[in-house]
Amino acid sequence: MRLKNIKLSYLACLAFLMGSTLFAQDLEPRRWTPLPSGTTILGVTYGHNSGDIGFDPILDIEDAKVKRDFLIMSYTHFFTFAEKLMRFDVLLPFHKAEWDGLLSGEPASAERTGLVDPHFRLSVNLLGAPTSDSKEAINTVVGAAIAVGVPLGEYFEDKLINLSANRYTIRPQIGVVHTRGPWSYELTGSIFFFTDNDNFFNGNELEQKPFYAAQAHIIRVFDPGVWGSLSAGYGQGGASKVSGVDKNDKREGFISALSLGIPLTENQGLKFSYIWAKTRTDTETRSKTDTFAVGWSIRF
Repeated sequence: MRLKNIKLSYLACLAFLMGSTLFAQDLEPRRWTPLPSGTTILGVTYGHNSGDIGFDPILDIEDAKVKRDFLIMSYTHFFTFAEKLMRFDVLLPFHKAEWDGLLSGEPASAERTGLVDPHFRLSVNLLGAPTSDSKEAINTVVGAAIAVGVPLGEYFEDKLINLSANRYTIRPQIGVVHTRGPWSYELTGSIFFFTDNDNFFNGNELEQKPFYAAQAHIIRVFDPGVWGSLSAGYGQGGASKVSGVDKNDKREGFISALSLGIPLTENQGLKFSYIWAKTRTDTETRSKTDTFAVGWSIRF
């Protein structure tokens, strides 16, 4: 039974890493929308994610599923530097995740609860962004950013399934948003670079190639503070090696989302999101997940 649990854990871990890589895009609409320098936003988001994991039939795994409840605390601050509008973001995610399925007809499962690797992001608006409380309409904004995932989350080197990746993720980004009346059209390109995990399961070393991703958003403002968006993202790459052995697990994924923002007061609001994701690898591991999330934010 121990061997069966290890086998299921390995494959579930692979699917989890696939989903985590793609979800790291976070499909965030309005990320390049400028706000006045000095603005600070605090937020809390709760969400539930669940889905099915599929494997090659030869592995004799059936009914594999993943369920996650997560809480994300966020901090955003806009400021000016060298006459450019800058934005600094901090994300602190906490997850309770469970994987279960049947291996050769017998139940097997794993559960983890704790801090996931926090992310820090610094961005600059290169073109079209105001640096004061100017009411002047800005039609096109171009920005660049660097985001870093720091390995501070829960990690056990003797377990395959972990909330932390135990490595740094470095993600340069470039984006553009064009506004025409109540409509905005946004496009972001990202490259995920991964440092090595030298303490992978049982003393192995995990290496991963870059993962390339793009996301697009169509945003409609209906009234002050009320907005909706339709989003889509695609990513490819991220093949890995374990102790120098190529795993032939290049990833490919598609993700889409619907979001709605509603004001509560002049400086508080709610955001509702539904996210659908589908991922697969060259080794026939695949997953389909649905995520529902609601977030509250306050602006100072």
